[in-house]
Amino acid sequence: MITSWQRCVVPNHATQSVQVDAIRLAVALLTKRFPARLMTDDLRKALRALADKEDAVFLQRFFRTGPGEYGEGDRFLGVRVPATRRIVKQFPHATLADALELLQSEWHEERLLALLFMVRLFKRGDAAMQRSVYESYLANMPYVNNWDLVDSSAEHIVGPHLYGKSSAKRVLMKLARSRTLWERRIAMLSTLYFIKQKDFALALEITEQLIADQADLIHKAAGWMLREIGDRDRAVLEAYLEPRVLRMPRTMLRYAIEKFPERKRQQYLKRRVE
Repeated sequence: MITSWQRCVVPNHATQSVQVDAIRLAVALLTKRFPARLMTDDLRKALRALADKEDAVFLQRFFRTGPGEYGEGDRFLGVRVPATRRIVKQFPHATLADALELLQSEWHEERLLALLFMVRLFKRGDAAMQRSVYESYLANMPYVNNWDLVDSSAEHIVGPHLYGKSSAKRVLMKLARSRTLWERRIAMLSTLYFIKQKDFALALEITEQLIADQADLIHKAAGWMLREIGDRDRAVLEAYLEPRVLRMPRTMLRYAIEKFPERKRQQYLKRRVE
């Protein structure tokens, strides 16, 4: 049986640089820990091997990348999300350094891949790693700049890190007041972790902060979180909706009551029209 080390042996006449590269690769194979640049290069190659030009065109339209649209200027390789998630599984030893290098990419799929790695690092990491991932996430929020990027990460990094901490309200309310659409959505989506613990108070406060927001993507996010609350306690949701039906954006209301019985849903929508 040929070992990983033996596969990396090079002839004596090979250049010194080739010999050094072979030794580095052998060490990487034996320890299963790759240098950050080598791993990042491999990750980029893996994404590009799955890229599809037609999908790239479709994704450019789907994520509204035209002038004046919310995703203006974003670029796509043409890799679908399930394929990106498969790459995450193929690279179990990607580091936070790898993720942060990818996160600052101009390519949407590279940023998504980075965030999925960060989510995994947070879930599997100790307290020190979780703090590093959380702080790195907040420091790089300008790159978390589309709804799928937010929705794939905020609940799994920001939410669990802040849950149970006295700083949670201060941090999330600051984000909710941001002029940046994506930071406001991060604030809202982060509360999904709280909601899943049946802790609704902060989610309702942030929804109240965002109820007059002008962005449709915020209306959808807030309505979604309200629906999640209703899935766990319908009475809490109805108590929140009752005094706010007339001033709540219609999209937010529709999302919130999506799972209501049809008759009751129509009653709420008719009140909104009136």
